[in-house]
Amino acid sequence: QAQPVESGGGSVQAGGSLRLSCAASGYTVSNNCMAWFRQSPGQEREGVAAIYTGDGTTYFADSVKGRFTMSQDHRKLEVYLQMNSLKPEDTAVYYCAQTRGRRCPSLAPSNFGLWGQGTQVTVSS
Repeated sequence: QAQPVESGGGSVQAGGSLRLSCAASGYTVSNNCMAWFRQSPGQEREGVAAIYTGDGTTYFADSVKGRFTMSQDHRKLEVYLQMNSLKPEDTAVYYCAQTRGRRCPSLAPSNFGLWGQGTQVTVSS
């Protein structure tokens, strides 16, 4: 089964912005949850944000609320993570993940079955 594919990572100074894109693996509008996780060296993979593709409901970790947003483009089968006011502690490899269901599950890695390869985000102080 095809994997989600991320793009848009890079390096930015603190306070800057980046937008990550994820091309989903053949989802239908009504029954997928698309999420972003991140992992920095020596740390566990952390759920950052999610969007339920059926109705656009979004979820965010407390650490990124007010700074990150998610959106989707049904025609392109893509979701986006807009990251503003970036901090050095946001530095990590960001992964797109996908699962089917009637709503988004909790942001635990074990709840998502399809994973992208990851894209590096580096925020310098």
